[in-house]
Amino acid sequence: MAAAGVVAGGAQLMGAGLGHAAPAVAAADPGTVPPDTRPGGAYDRYVAKLAAEDKFSGVVMLSHRGQTVLSRSYGMADKERGIRNHPGIAFNLSSAGKPFGPVAVLQLVQQGKIHLWDTVGTHLKGFAKEVAEKVTIHHLLSGTSGLDNPPEDLERVFQSREEVREYNERWARQAKLVAAPGTPTEHVGAEIAIPAMIVEAVTGTTYWDYVEENIFRRCGMTGTAFFTRPQWLTDKHIAHSYMQQADGSLVDAVRNLDKGSADPYQLGKNPARTFIDAPGDGGFATAPDLIRFAHALADGTVLDRHYAELLTGPKIPHAPQGGGLAPRRQATVVDASFGAYQMPVGIVNGQWLKGRAGVNPGSFASWNIYPDTGWVGVILGNQDGAPFPQIIEQEMQAVLGPSRPLSP
Repeated sequence: MAAAGVVAGGAQLMGAGLGHAAPAVAAADPGTVPPDTRPGGAYDRYVAKLAAEDKFSGVVMLSHRGQTVLSRSYGMADKERGIRNHPGIAFNLSSAGKPFGPVAVLQLVQQGKIHLWDTVGTHLKGFAKEVAEKVTIHHLLSGTSGLDNPPEDLERVFQSREEVREYNERWARQAKLVAAPGTPTEHVGAEIAIPAMIVEAVTGTTYWDYVEENIFRRCGMTGTAFFTRPQWLTDKHIAHSYMQQADGSLVDAVRNLDKGSADPYQLGKNPARTFIDAPGDGGFATAPDLIRFAHALADGTVLDRHYAELLTGPKIPHAPQGGGLAPRRQATVVDASFGAYQMPVGIVNGQWLKGRAGVNPGSFASWNIYPDTGWVGVILGNQDGAPFPQIIEQEMQAVLGPSRPLSP
C-alpha cells in the first residue's frame, strides 16, 4: 500500500510533529497549495480526529516540490518504554517495500548485467524446467508470471538471516506454472522472491545488503533498513506493531511471538516471527526517507530517467480500485489503473498517481507520488483498527481536489 513527504536538493524537512499535531509549514506559493493539504486543512483535521478517537497511531506527511507542507505524528512507537511516534521513527513497510526489488533489478539491467527478457534459468538453478525456460524477469516484475506457490508457514519463528534466506529460496523453488507466462497473477510470493535471488546471484551479495548500499544509502535514507527482530526489540527508533486480537485488545507483536492476528485475511500471522523481512519484501522506513526515495526516482539518483520511467510505466490494465494503490471505497474517480513493476499506477481525476501500500498485522504503510503537481504523500501506522483505505482516500482528495461525479 503507499505514501511519503521530504527532501529535494538541499531542502530541509519542516514541521516535524511529536505526539500531537505540531506546527508544520506550507512552503510553496499559496496558489499552488490546495487548502485541504495545509495545516488545519481537511486532511489534517481528519487524521487528528482519528488520533483523538484512538483510531490512528503513526505519522503522515505531505511534501510539495521538496518542501514539507504537513507533518503530523500521533500515538506511541513503544508503549512499554513510553516512546512516542515522531518523523524519525521507522515503521514496518510490508508490501510498501516491494518496489525496492525492481529498482535493484533495473540497476543491474541499466549496467548490462542482466536483461528483462532473461528467463529464470539464465541466472538460477533448481527450478522446474518450464519455469526456468519460460518465465522471464519481466514476467516476474510485472506480475504476469503465471506462477503459483504453496502458502507460507505463518507459525514458524525464524532465528537468523541465514534461516530466513534459506527458507525463502526453498519456498520459491516450489513455485509451479499454473497458467501461460504473460497471464496476470495476484500476490504470488515467488514473483517477489525470485528477482531477489537473481540480484544475489548476479551481485554476489545478499539482497538486503545490496539494497541498503545501492538504494537506501544512495538516497540518503539514513533511518531505513532491513532491521532484524533483535533490533526491533531494542532500537528506540523503530515502531512496534500493535496487533488486534479477537477480543478487540491490542498486543505488541514484537514482544508476543505466541500471538497472531485475528484478521481473516492474515489469520494467525505475526510479522515479528520473521527474524528479518524476506528478500524482496518489507523493511522499515521513516516518512522523510520515503519522500527522499520518491525524489530519488525522479532526479536520477537511483535509476537513469528512462529506467525510472520503465519502473513506473503502465504494464497491465487493472479494474479501477482508487488508482490501484489500495483497496478502498470508490469515491475518487479513477480514469485508468495499471500494474507497473511491483507497484500500481493510475490516472485519478486526470492526474497520474504512482505508489505502493502495504499492511501487516499491527502496521500499515503507504507512499504516493503525484508527478504532475510535485506532491508526495506518506502514511505510516503501527496499530490495527485504523481505516487505512479511507486515510489514503483523504490524502488523495486533499492533493487532487474534489472528485468528479461518477459516471452513471
